[in-house]
Amino acid sequence: MHSFLSQFLTLSLLILVISIETFLFTYKWKSIYHLYPLLIMLIFFTTKLFLSKTRPIYLVDFSCLKPSKHHRVPFSTFIEHLHLINHFEKESISFMDKIINSSGQGQETYLPPSLHYIPPKTHLENCIKEAHMLLFPIMDDLFSKTKVSPQEIDILVVNCSGFCPSPSLCSIIVNQYRMRTDIKSFNLAGMGCSAGSIGIDVARNLLQIHENSNAIVLSAEIVSTGWYAGKDRRKLLLNCLFRMGSAAVLLTNKKTAKKTSKYKAIKIVRTQRAFDDKGYLSGIREEDSQGITGFSIEPDLLKVASETLRSNVIALGASILPFREKFWHLLSVLRKTFINPSEDVYVPNFRSVLHHYCLPPSGKGLIKEIGKALKLRDEEMEAAKMTLHRFGNQSSASLWYELAYVEAKGKVKKGDRVWQLWMGSGPKCSSVVWECMRDLEDESKMGPWSDCIESYPISEMGI
Repeated sequence: MHSFLSQFLTLSLLILVISIETFLFTYKWKSIYHLYPLLIMLIFFTTKLFLSKTRPIYLVDFSCLKPSKHHRVPFSTFIEHLHLINHFEKESISFMDKIINSSGQGQETYLPPSLHYIPPKTHLENCIKEAHMLLFPIMDDLFSKTKVSPQEIDILVVNCSGFCPSPSLCSIIVNQYRMRTDIKSFNLAGMGCSAGSIGIDVARNLLQIHENSNAIVLSAEIVSTGWYAGKDRRKLLLNCLFRMGSAAVLLTNKKTAKKTSKYKAIKIVRTQRAFDDKGYLSGIREEDSQGITGFSIEPDLLKVASETLRSNVIALGASILPFREKFWHLLSVLRKTFINPSEDVYVPNFRSVLHHYCLPPSGKGLIKEIGKALKLRDEEMEAAKMTLHRFGNQSSASLWYELAYVEAKGKVKKGDRVWQLWMGSGPKCSSVVWECMRDLEDESKMGPWSDCIESYPISEMGI
């Protein structure tokens, strides 16, 4: 549509220029002929401004999975199963015990049924069943919340890093809900914990092209396929850090949705460091010496993540921060470079434009380091810490649980801006900024926090 419009306006501009030139020469208006270049520039920049204008993208609503209580795995149960599986050495079990107890997770996180078996069942059939368990309930809930039918969905984006079946997860959804034949579906795999933001960006770009459309972005991680039964400690971390969860988001560019939607997309910034070998290899799926496949997390991952985060935050700050914050930051950088190398660089005050923060819940250590780097207060890290404690790290779906937490606490008001900060393998980092379009009421009575929000925040996180 934009391509056709661009060609049409270009042709119209050419015809207009020729007409004006013919008119001026015919009637010999030499007195104003010197204004001709100015007129052409005015038409050109007006046309360019019109073509560069983007459609507003609204987040109508979102849903997060609340797993059944019988999927809950307390630490004692997890460690007992490790002993009973007979795949792990005592040293490996001791290592995983230490990791899970220091991770910041609580005793009520969930694992899918396939990992409750001894030994775990991680075959394709089990992973497909897990996908159904994760995706169908949140789709049903989203359709119920928004009063939108499956036939009204024009764009579908599904992201799942470790599981890529054929037919795809997109096809599974289309088949289940008998969606239209012309729906535009996309399946993202291998994109890590930041895939949720990438899915949002893909949907946003498509909504800029296809007017009057609805898009659904589904984020999930099939934990079964990531289970590792070997001895490599770098790969054992995945068994401890990831838990069951999923989220579905409805986006639209329809003007009628402005009054009823929860949020409007303000800014999306994506950065990555896959060009750097050290960063690229800091988190990678590979086989160990015994031929067992697992995801390796290297010791220098935190340093790589820090570098990726810094580049993303700088890019975001350059686009949304007021001039005074940019000025003081630049001045401090110049002073450190040319005057006093020991001087600290001024960290811009993001509170001047942002009100709520959803951080990667990859572990209490990472949350603490990000908060320290951004000079966030404890209450601004609360959503990430409490989501990690209650639900664990659910990969790309986690930040929707955090947003649901902030809503359930009644903190989000009309005009507030929410910063979702996503980090994933690659390595990649993405920022999504939303602006609240209306006061959100009764959010504590629905969603994944409905039966426990009054118990939070808790102080046992140790951060």
